Amino acid sequence: MKVKLQSKTTMIKGLISKWNNLKISNDVMFGMVMENRDICLKLIQCAVPELKVTKIELNETQRTINGPIDARGSRFDVYAQDEKGRVFVIEMQVANRHNLPYRLRYYQDQIDYDLLKVGDDYDKLSGYPTYVIIFCDFDYYGRGWSKYSFQCRCDRDPKLTADDGQHKVIFNAKANDFHDSIEIGNFLKLMENQPVMEDPLVSQVVQEMERIKQDPERRQKFMSYEMNLMDARAEGRAEGRKKTIKATAQLLSEYEPDREKLIHKLMDKFSLGYDEAKQYIE
Repeated sequence: MKVKLQSKTTMIKGLISKWNNLKISNDVMFGMVMENRDICLKLIQCAVPELKVTKIELNETQRTINGPIDARGSRFDVYAQDEKGRVFVIEMQVANRHNLPYRLRYYQDQIDYDLLKVGDDYDKLSGYPTYVIIFCDFDYYGRGWSKYSFQCRCDRDPKLTADDGQHKVIFNAKANDFHDSIEIGNFLKLMENQPVMEDPLVSQVVQEMERIKQDPERRQKFMSYEMNLMDARAEGRAEGRKKTIKATAQLLSEYEPDREKLIHKLMDKFSLGYDEAKQYIE
């Protein structure tokens, strides 16, 4: 009994330490910070300064978009719209899963699916230019650049774009030279735990992180989730993949009452089809 008590105490201390040391590159912390609309606006302004965004009309974190019933859904760290209808999906990506271009492709499709309703004309999309912005803690394209931006262009004349309103922007926090993205450079350094407190955005983000970490309710939810997830993983290691998925589904149901969102979370986490994921919550 004493050994178990010590083990649990050690685990709790470890979780408290993990919570206190969460960085902005952690997607959980990033999402909570981006709930602050002012910070979200400033981050977009620094990421795409050429757009001169002045106001955010919609700011939603952990937004789930459900495609057709047999398709994989998407859950975005941040989904925002400005006063001109421009859509911004912002993601924090730490692990290089070697599928970034295809993730970007699917994100763009999902955004359009969400915007275009039954009966709408395709022209409706012209009022909603989309910007998928990914902050990476790795250099996917290997050029050493801090910023990579893409549009669909003509092979014969690269100056000619398809003019489809789709934009992809990838930031690389591992870059050494931020000259081509100087506005966002200090935020990228913050991802590497190198805060430049003289930068107004960085200072505000750090203060917001500290405020969040001092919130006992947020800390308790984080710790409860992590402890239950560890139990689910332990059970899964002992009894196999199906047990892991079932235990995880039960855990997530305590925090996600929406049945469809729960199904898509299981699909995303375990690479399941819709019908297969559905079986675990019935």
